[in-house]
Amino acid sequence: DVSLVVPADVTAGALASALSEGAGVLLESLRLVDDYRGAGVPEGSKSLTFALRFRADDRTLTAAEASEAKLAGVAVAAERFGAVIRD
Repeated sequence: DVSLVVPADVTAGALASALSEGAGVLLESLRLVDDYRGAGVPEGSKSLTFALRFRADDRTLTAAEASEAKLAGVAVAAERFGAVIRD
């Protein structure tokens, strides 16, 4: 899972598209699991949490490969929307 803080006007669909594009072919599925606005999230922002599943057809992925793909997705989301990983 990854939780990203973004401006409140960023849609979950737009953020999901950025994550998917950045994560690349190893991303098997992505789904929104939480949309949070409240304590711990700056005013005018929201935290969107996505469940990500990675898979390769030809091998078992290492944790490092899955993490690299996830962070590549986060990088695209950060570039497009200023997304930051929520602690």
